[in-house]
Amino acid sequence: MIMLTQKTAFPISIRNNVKILGSGSQTILFANGFGCDQNMWRYVTPSFEADYRIILFDYVGSGGSDIAAYDSLRYSTLRGYTKDVLEICQELDLSNVIFVGHSVSGMVGLLAAIEQPKFFSKMIMISPSPCYINNGDYIGGFERKDIEGLLEMMDKNYIGWANFLGPHIMSNADRPQLGEELTESFCSTDPLIARNFAEATFLSDNRQDLSLNTIETLVLQSSEDMIAPTEIGEYLASNLPHSTLQFMDATGHCPHMSHPEEVIGLMKNFLVRESNA
Repeated sequence: MIMLTQKTAFPISIRNNVKILGSGSQTILFANGFGCDQNMWRYVTPSFEADYRIILFDYVGSGGSDIAAYDSLRYSTLRGYTKDVLEICQELDLSNVIFVGHSVSGMVGLLAAIEQPKFFSKMIMISPSPCYINNGDYIGGFERKDIEGLLEMMDKNYIGWANFLGPHIMSNADRPQLGEELTESFCSTDPLIARNFAEATFLSDNRQDLSLNTIETLVLQSSEDMIAPTEIGEYLASNLPHSTLQFMDATGHCPHMSHPEEVIGLMKNFLVRESNA
C-alpha cells in the first residue's frame, strides 16, 4: 500500500518542478519517460491548452526538480515515482485526471490508478512496457544479460552509454537533432540517479498488475521500437482490461517528439470517443 506523504520539507510543486498551463476544466497530467523531462512534451501540449488544464512535472532527480529531495531508497523501485504522481494529485486536489505517460510512466500511471483510482478518469500510455525482459513465451525485447550489460556500461562509461543509446532509442536518423536532444537529456541527469532509475525501470515486472486496471486506457504502440517491440503492444491488448491498442506509423521510442501530429490526433480521437461513450 502506498502511503501519501502528508508533510515534507520540500513543497511538492517545487520538488517536482510542477508547471500548470491551459484553461480547460479537465486536467491532463503528462509524465515523462526515463531520462527525460517535461520539455519533451512541448510538441504536444499546445494542441490541448485551449480545452484542458495541462500539468507538467519532473520526477525527483530529473529536469528542474529539487535534487536535494532525492532519496535513493524511495526511488529504487517504480513505487517511488508512483508516489511523486500521487502526491502531486493530492497537493493540487485533482480529480477526473487524464494521465498521459511515456514509456515507464505508463506503468507508473497504472500503479497510481490502481492505488488511488479516485484521481483518474482516463489513461494514455505511449510506448509502454510492463516488463522489458523476455520470459518464456513473453517477449519483452531484452534478455536479462542484455539489461545487466546496459547497467554495467552505465557504471563504467555513462557519457559513452548516453551517446550510444540516445540516437538508437529515438530512431528517425533523418532527424539527428532528436537523438541529440535525448542524449543531452540523459547527460544532464546525475549518473547515479540515472543508474538507479534505469535499474528500477528495466528490472521492473508489472505484468501481474495489469489485471487490476479499472481506467479506460489507450495504448499507443510505435511500428518500430527497440525498447518496446510490437509484441508488447499485443500483450497489453490481451492482458490490460479497459484498454484500446493503436499501432502507429511512427517509429522510435519517443513518438511524441518524432511524430507529434500522429500522437495528438490519436489522443484527441480517444478523448472525444470516450467522452461520447
